[in-house]
Amino acid sequence: MTEDTVIQVFKDAMILVFKLAGPLLIISMLVGLVIAIIQAATQVHEQTLSFVPKVLVIALLLVLLSSFYIASTSSFFSEIFDVIGNVSTQTVIS
Repeated sequence: MTEDTVIQVFKDAMILVFKLAGPLLIISMLVGLVIAIIQAATQVHEQTLSFVPKVLVIALLLVLLSSFYIASTSSFFSEIFDVIGNVSTQTVIS
């Protein structure tokens, strides 16, 4: 296994993390911002008013994006197992 392979695997893993976590973090941030504006306008500062909508939106997003998450993750691990297979055949042949 060369350094280039390790760097490429790490790079692919980081891209996958950003693709999977990005939508959840961005939407959660936007919901929190909207709730904060509403709380500031109405002067109601209740912690659960910010927490509950975020949890509900994240749960909804997880349900809606689950097929994308599964496809992305299985594709990544398929590539990883191919790399592992190539490394093991290279050590056996050499």
